[in-house]
Amino acid sequence: MGLWACMGVISPFPFYYFLWTNPQTWVDLCGRGRDPCKRMAMVSHVIKLIQFISLLSVSTFSWPPPLYFWPLFIFGQFLNFRVYQLLGESGTYYGVRFGKNIPWVTEFPFGVIRDPQYVGSILSLLACLSWVPFLYIFLWVLGYVFMIQVESKEDPATRAKPLS
Repeated sequence: MGLWACMGVISPFPFYYFLWTNPQTWVDLCGRGRDPCKRMAMVSHVIKLIQFISLLSVSTFSWPPPLYFWPLFIFGQFLNFRVYQLLGESGTYYGVRFGKNIPWVTEFPFGVIRDPQYVGSILSLLACLSWVPFLYIFLWVLGYVFMIQVESKEDPATRAKPLS
């Protein structure tokens, strides 16, 4: 089960990498009149389910969780919720790469925390260390660190042209 769980945990990152580096291909695959952000969100939710099932398959739960769980998990989820609240689906799911005009956001946590959605996700994962073996948390965090690096080199010239 370990190898399958590892593969499940890292499964979204090739997809995200492909979309980030080939946005026009994704827009073309989605087709005219279909929102590439909405399609990305749908696929991402399925892959996220695979990630969670993979983690659950190697987890051992005990109650109550350690005291560090609550602040890490709650603040991590707050950051994720806040990012989605400020950016919406199009801002969260690579809208700028797919040729959408996404307004620049400076409200908290932007401008205070670099990559707040990834930071929130990493904090939430670290909160679960008492239940999930380190290897799986490490692989997931490594995937986020990889995507932070990939996304930090955004070239506006490589953005997709919307099919409209």
